[in-house]
Amino acid sequence: MLPPQAPRTTVFAQSIRRFTTLGTTVAAALLLVGCATQQNTQQSAELDDMLKELRSEHAYRTQSDPLGAYLANRGLTDRTFSYARDELGRGPHAMAGEALDLLGVKYTFGGEDPNSGFDCSGLVGYVAEKSLGLKLPRSAAELAGIGDSVARDELKQGDLVFFNTRGARFSHVGIYIGDNKFVHAPRTGAVVRVEDITVSYWQQRYNGARRIDVNDAQIASR
Repeated sequence: MLPPQAPRTTVFAQSIRRFTTLGTTVAAALLLVGCATQQNTQQSAELDDMLKELRSEHAYRTQSDPLGAYLANRGLTDRTFSYARDELGRGPHAMAGEALDLLGVKYTFGGEDPNSGFDCSGLVGYVAEKSLGLKLPRSAAELAGIGDSVARDELKQGDLVFFNTRGARFSHVGIYIGDNKFVHAPRTGAVVRVEDITVSYWQQRYNGARRIDVNDAQIASR
C-alpha cells in the first residue's frame, strides 16, 4: 500500500522555506561578491592614481621643451624644487632661488621684468640684479663672455648654462638650479619654467656654462 501523501499546503510551505533559504544564501553570496568587487574597484582606482602620477613625473622628466610644459607639471615642479628656496643663501647660488620665484611668468621677446614678461637673457639680467646687485650684459652671447668657464660635471646652483637653439652658439641661456635642472624663459607662447638638461633636446644643444664672480667690478659697473 502506498504511503499517504502530505497535504498540499504542507508541501507548498516546505517549498517556500527551501526557496527562502536558497534566496538568503544567494543574496549573502552576492553581497560578499559586491563587497569584494567594491574593494577591488577601490584598489584599482588607487593603483590608477599612482600610475597617473608616475606617468606625469616620467613625462616631466623626459620632456624635450614642449609648449606649456611648466603649466602642465606645475604641481610636480613646485614639489620637486620647493626645497631649494630654503637651502639657497647669499652668493652666486642665490640666483637660483630668485629664479624659482619667477616660475610661470610669460615669455616676452625683449622682456626684462615680471610684469611685462621675460626673454631668456632678460630673465638672467633681472635675477642677477635682484639677487646679487649686478648689472649684466643684455644678450645671451654677451653673457657667455663674462665670469669663468665651468665644466659640465662641476655645475653649481646659480651658474649660467648656454645652448644653441637658433643655429648660433650661445643663442639661449638659463640659470642652473642643481640636479641637472635649469630655469629659463623658453620662447613665445611659453612661460618661465624648469627643464632637465639631460633630455636629448637640451643635451644636443648644450654649449657650456659660466660662473659669475660677484666681486667682478667690470660686471658691476656695466
